[in-house]
Amino acid sequence: DTEGLLRIKEENQKHYRRAQRHQEKKEKIQRHNRRLGDLVEKKTYELKTQYEHLANLRRTHILELTSVIFPIEEVKTSMRDPADASSESDSAMTSSTVSKLAEARRTTYLSGRWVCDDHNGDTSISITGPWITLPNNGDYSAYYSWVEEKKTTQGPDMEHNNPAHTISAALCYATQLVNTLSLILDVNLPKKLCNRQFCGENLSRHRFTRAVKKLNANILHLCFSQHVNLDLLHPLHTLRNLMYLVSPDTENLGR
Repeated sequence: DTEGLLRIKEENQKHYRRAQRHQEKKEKIQRHNRRLGDLVEKKTYELKTQYEHLANLRRTHILELTSVIFPIEEVKTSMRDPADASSESDSAMTSSTVSKLAEARRTTYLSGRWVCDDHNGDTSISITGPWITLPNNGDYSAYYSWVEEKKTTQGPDMEHNNPAHTISAALCYATQLVNTLSLILDVNLPKKLCNRQFCGENLSRHRFTRAVKKLNANILHLCFSQHVNLDLLHPLHTLRNLMYLVSPDTENLGR
């Protein structure tokens, strides 16, 4: 029994020495983890600083791009509200008639159905200059109506001051701007759309509508990536959504 007790004591001493070595190794690992934690925290702070610097650079480039090459702004059409004009001509007009006229002014017949548009008739959005604008309500039917009419009628009068040319030019510039913004912001666009999509040949109604939907989808994707206020966006307002995206008031532009 005495010999067995001695063997057990020796084994216990071995385990105790091994436990001490393990404790020292544990403390060494903990110190190493603390150093790594401090290093990671430092690198994370540096990375965050670099991200902020990169965001400021992107923001500066975008604001310069949209102020020098692709300025986007609202253009007042100076149209009077029919309700106001009618009420001036007829002092006995009831308030219900005035409200109905105002409501009719805010509605647009678009693609076979009536849609509500609060900005209809008030303003239009221009790109690269006040002479290149898009309808504010997203109704680009003037383009494919012109294309369909051109198939049956040929003449110089068809080419003079045609709104379809303005629509084509504005959409072309908008496509170029969106593709450039995706490169600056490093955001992959969901739809592939080349810069010359709306230039050159006259697109059929189906191809034109499909291309416009792709452009609107890309613009909304960029707006979502930059945390633009969703209450400001409308799926049909091409240039207005772009204007909100590149506005200096967009806090997260460049993120």
